[in-house]
Amino acid sequence: MLRDFFSKKKRYASIPSQEAKQDVPEGLMQKCPNCQKIFYRKELNRNMNVCPYCDHHHRLNAYERIEHLFDEGTFTEWDKHMISSNPLGFPDYEEKLEKDRLKSDLNEAVVTGKARMNGLEAAVAVMDARFRMGSMGSVVGEKITNAIEKAREEGIPFIIFTASGGARMQEGVLSLMQMGKTSVALQRLHAEGGLFISVMTHPTTGGVSASFASLGDYNFAEPGALIGFAGRRIIEQTIREKLPDDFQTAEFLLEHGQLDRVVHRHELRETLTTVLDLHAVGGSRL
Repeated sequence: MLRDFFSKKKRYASIPSQEAKQDVPEGLMQKCPNCQKIFYRKELNRNMNVCPYCDHHHRLNAYERIEHLFDEGTFTEWDKHMISSNPLGFPDYEEKLEKDRLKSDLNEAVVTGKARMNGLEAAVAVMDARFRMGSMGSVVGEKITNAIEKAREEGIPFIIFTASGGARMQEGVLSLMQMGKTSVALQRLHAEGGLFISVMTHPTTGGVSASFASLGDYNFAEPGALIGFAGRRIIEQTIREKLPDDFQTAEFLLEHGQLDRVVHRHELRETLTTVLDLHAVGGSRL
């Protein structure tokens, strides 16, 4: 009896059955890459994709950003039908484009149109990193240029939200030409007194950061956004120096005069409304 009392009983680990695993819906939980906390994805969505624990700004897709920032039911999309071809015959490019269309439900890496923010009208372009990492090909450049031209013709401000890995390698020099095309369109807008607001989100790099993203009358960025042209490793190898830990972050650029303000996502609608109102025809309307 005493032997039974003091004897150690074996403990066995229980392994969840396949049925039990299937009870947890896929995509229910989200892990923050910054603080490593786990929370419900719905909780993140309600907080505009900002981590409720550490304030890390997770990515927003184009339509989520439009939904959060602009007045409900006011967005009219432009040039949705435009899709990329394969002008250089780059191997497997068309298959990759089709895969991204199915995955993202987008025809290209930017959504353009017109909407109202607290009643103030503006042309808008929102880049989406889910499609070819937001890279700028001929169609992306054309859609952005068309949006700028329509803003100029209608006499309304133009706002762009950038999220891009730069020029699209599969389109070669045709992709690089979009840097000049969009910049010339912005110069025409500027010459006629038009307002251009650039909001850089994570990441904004390469040919996009070196062209229209940095040409705003107001250049804003979200906290912690990676913004730069060449990669950190390439720069360090070229200059043979160690770069600061916060190099190419929004905060680093603000400190060195390349941004006007770093704006928390929860404050972005209010900030943009204030700027739009300051430049409204006939003075403030708020």
